[in-house]
Amino acid sequence: MNYLLDLLGLNNLSFTEFLWVSFGTMGQLVFFSRWIIQWLFSEKYKTSVIPVAFWWCSLIGGFITLIYANHIGSFPFMLAQAIGIIVYSRNLLLIYRRSNE
Repeated sequence: MNYLLDLLGLNNLSFTEFLWVSFGTMGQLVFFSRWIIQWLFSEKYKTSVIPVAFWWCSLIGGFITLIYANHIGSFPFMLAQAIGIIVYSRNLLLIYRRSNE
């Protein structure tokens, strides 16, 4: 286990730091999963499709990543995530407004 942690550069982290890195990594994995979802839907329908789940994964992953970016104090990282969250929220709002017409 120590070899793996050392290989990943995580061996010298405190438990709290390790939890924060795990939280940030979880956000990135949720964010990344949107591409797999989009790919699977497109394959299923044999055309390029962006499902609602894509926007939800974007929003949730972006929000988790924004919290982590704030924790590490990276303004460019926070700015990118905050702008993305606005875009993802707007897309979800447009989708749900259209479905309620």
